Amino acid sequence: MRRAATLFLTLSLGLLLALPAVAADTIRIGFNIPLTGDIPKVGESSKFAAEMLKEDINGAGGLEVGGKKYKLEFIYEDNEAKAESAVTAALKLIEKDEVLAIVGPNSSKQAVPAGQVCDDNGVVMISPWSTNPDTTRDRPWVFRAAFLDPFQGPVAVNFAVKTFNAKTAAVLYDLSNDYSKGLAEIFRDVFEKKMGAGSVVAFESHGTKDQDFSAQLTKIIAAKPDFIFVPDNYNQVALIVPQARKLGYKGEFMGSDAWGSAELMTLCGDDCKGLHFSTHYAAAGAKGATKEFIDRYKAKYGYVPDDVAALTWDATRVVLQGIQNAGKLTGKLRRDRKAIREGIAAIKSFDGITGSMKFDEQGDPVKCAVVVQISQTGKFEFKESVCPE
Repeated sequence: MRRAATLFLTLSLGLLLALPAVAADTIRIGFNIPLTGDIPKVGESSKFAAEMLKEDINGAGGLEVGGKKYKLEFIYEDNEAKAESAVTAALKLIEKDEVLAIVGPNSSKQAVPAGQVCDDNGVVMISPWSTNPDTTRDRPWVFRAAFLDPFQGPVAVNFAVKTFNAKTAAVLYDLSNDYSKGLAEIFRDVFEKKMGAGSVVAFESHGTKDQDFSAQLTKIIAAKPDFIFVPDNYNQVALIVPQARKLGYKGEFMGSDAWGSAELMTLCGDDCKGLHFSTHYAAAGAKGATKEFIDRYKAKYGYVPDDVAALTWDATRVVLQGIQNAGKLTGKLRRDRKAIREGIAAIKSFDGITGSMKFDEQGDPVKCAVVVQISQTGKFEFKESVCPE
């Protein structure tokens, strides 16, 4: 009998230890980010920005909600830049870690399926970087801090037509990436509507793990486009551009916000200098709160923060504003999660370091885009700002 009682107590203690210990004065937020896989710099940027923000708030005594201060606890789950891992990470954060809200995933390839999980479970998710409309479409629990591809596509088209005097274009995109495929199709449709049917002279795809793009690039170069649009992640761009140059292509490229990693120039080097891409903010020449964020981040981590870092800062602050708007935390998980969703939905406008924004009925921000040029020293320099009409 004594042995049975001892066994019961041991099992009970084990179960208690397995449960997430959340202090009554702690706010737990999850981050579903790619710390390994194809785009680890994206995950690093998100984590670094979040840690800097958490240190600020906890260093000031915590986040004040309803007259009480709460310390922030951030839990980082690695989604390996895979859709299935993003779903697993979301479920762990929701069910085991019992977070109040989730920041991320960043890439649309992971954000779209993870968004469905969060919406089904009644947990706020905000993606810093995803631009695919499906991430938030008809999902009242899912928000984002980035502009959408239906806005980004025309920005790229109009800039290229004006700046390159382009009458034809080619597109190379990742067929298995929701973001890349969706933006490629939007770009093609907008360009052909503007310049006429057949003005996109090549529309080539590749796989996420591909390293050799010579077959696609040979077809593209043979079509003699005025420029090539590449809505790919920075690690793929760093392979595509040098390979195109080796094949003799001397023309222009236009990129998208997935180019904006701090690691792009480390991987691509001189071949990417002078190129343009649309993105969420420009670090070079920034002022005010944006410059303060950049200077602090660079001093702390040793490099200029990319758009992912800046968007993560904004996305996390949106969540914290939603928590404060809730008025109080009851300690009842479902009730508090619902109050936070309502608190974010109540935000009429938000001044972020990536620009001012207001949210529409889909949880998407209405905000401006920036076009940058990569300078001869490798900096992302502001060229122009384009705002929704």
